[in-house]
This record gives sequence, structure tokens and C-alpha cells, in this order.
Amino acid sequence: MSHAKYKRILIKISGEQLAGKFDFGVDPDMAHYLALEIKKVVKLGVDIVIIVGGGNMVRGAQIARKGIKRVTADQMGMLSGLINSMILTDIFESEGLKVRCLSNVFADQIAEPYSYRRAIKHLESGRVVIIAGGTARPYFSHDTAAVSFALELDADLVLKATKVDGVFDKDPKKYKDAQKLDSITFEQALSNSKIAVMDKAALGLAMEQNKPIIVFNPLEKDNILNVLLRGDVGTLIN
Repeated sequence: MSHAKYKRILIKISGEQLAGKFDFGVDPDMAHYLALEIKKVVKLGVDIVIIVGGGNMVRGAQIARKGIKRVTADQMGMLSGLINSMILTDIFESEGLKVRCLSNVFADQIAEPYSYRRAIKHLESGRVVIIAGGTARPYFSHDTAAVSFALELDADLVLKATKVDGVFDKDPKKYKDAQKLDSITFEQALSNSKIAVMDKAALGLAMEQNKPIIVFNPLEKDNILNVLLRGDVGTLIN
């Protein structure tokens, strides 16, 4: 079997991607597809941590108005991410994956409480670890949580899933002449206002700690696998 380039990775999936063909909520077919793609990587012996956002249900920063406090809105976003994590946990298990959902918000009846040692123990036991609830603090996105937990759990790489093939010099949905960039520096990603694939706080933390990020499209079959085997998928930010 081919040898993977990385031992442990963290995959950040957006809530919008999990919605699949729907405008709201979760598309079970999408979750099953992701499970099968991740299963291929698990067979390589790679440790996998997953963080899924909640934008398919609640985007905290957008609903913080008309009497809803920003803190409350962000907490609602955390709970949306927890709901998505619960769904992924069940569907991953139905596809034969060993998986544990660890929550940073207090939800002991439905998920294990997150702790560093518990997460490491599950990873060392060959389980996929899904971390729910972001950082459990307001004003921090699931993107920032992804970089933070990649650092904490010593992941070699952050895989940021998007709906396009990587980072472009401008929005490929708006401009037909947009050019895909194979690699960029953190400084370029932070300084270019047209690059909005990940929030600036997450990029700043990754730059400060020199944690590489690959932006890629998980809907291309075998893309997660090929990131690990070939390394020529998406855009590398380092």
C-alpha cells in the first residue's frame, strides 16, 4: 500500500457542504460520501480529526441583531456544529468507521466532553475524532478552532474543504479568468482581500505557528486520499 505523506491530519468541513443538495440542514448522501472518502484514508493508517461548522443551520455573526446578542448567536452556531457532528458520527459508524464525537460545549448526554488526553487516546486507538462546538468561545470561528486543535493535537496538516479546487486570485464564481494558485504564503493570504477562503484569525494563528493548510474540494473523488499520497491537490498555504 502506498505510503501517506502525513501521519495525522485535521479536516475542516463547512456546514454548507454538509447541506449538499439542500439549502438548509443536512444531506445524508453527502455525509455518506464523506464517510467513504475518509474510510480510504483511515486504511492508510492516518489519524483523522474532523471539525464541522454550523453554517447550514446558524451563522452566528449574521443573526446577531434585533435583540440577539453576538455571544448568544455564536453559541447557537456552536450548537449547530454539534448537531452536524452528531449526524456525522452516526453516519460514519454506519459505514464501518470507528469514530468518537467530543464536544467543547457541555453536552454530556449526547457527546463525550473534549479533553486533550481523551482525544489523543481515541486517535491512538485508530478512531476518527470529531470535535464539536468549536472553541466553545464566542468570536472564534470553526476555522479558527480547526487551526487551534490541529496545533493542540499535533496534526501535520489542516485540510480546509471548500466548494472550489483551491485558492484563486479572484472569485472563480464571478470571474471566468480566475487563476488557481498552487501555493501561496500566509502573508499573501492575509494581505489579499480577494482571498476569503478562510478567516484571517485562523490564517494568522496558522502563520504564527507555521501550521500548513491545504485548501481543496472534497467533492472530487479521491481528493482527500490524493492530498496524502501525491500532495498535488488544491492550494498549499505555508
